[in-house]
Amino acid sequence: MAATEELLGLLGPNLQTKDGVKPTSDVLKDKKAVLLYFSAHWCPPCRGFTPILAKAYNEYAAKDVEVVFVSSDRDQAGFDEYYGEMPWACLPYSDRGKKDELATKFGVRGIPMLVVLKPDGTVASENGRGEVQGNPDMKAALGAWGL
Repeated sequence: MAATEELLGLLGPNLQTKDGVKPTSDVLKDKKAVLLYFSAHWCPPCRGFTPILAKAYNEYAAKDVEVVFVSSDRDQAGFDEYYGEMPWACLPYSDRGKKDELATKFGVRGIPMLVVLKPDGTVASENGRGEVQGNPDMKAALGAWGL
């Protein structure tokens, strides 16, 4: 299942990965869910949730889910340090306009926040954090999200 134009438009043309910057369409190809992870290194609840999400992500064998970190860090150095602890893709830190646009679109008022999107860009869950924290099994979470 390919990511739709709406989803690609939401995230922009490129995402940063552990292997460098890649086209968003390539990063999201064949993904049945995209989890937008609004977080920052200076946020204690975020620092507590990131390892839980990373464990669920790493243990999920199907690999048909992508997490995209959307940083609320205050500077590039903080972002770089925190993203170094994450196994998934991210919105490039330099794209502050896109970060603000996403935060506004999804009503982010506090972090951490995990928004679960279907491939067509529609919201499957606005409370992904609570659902993953309550049961850190990605397969079970996907079932709860109807995916």
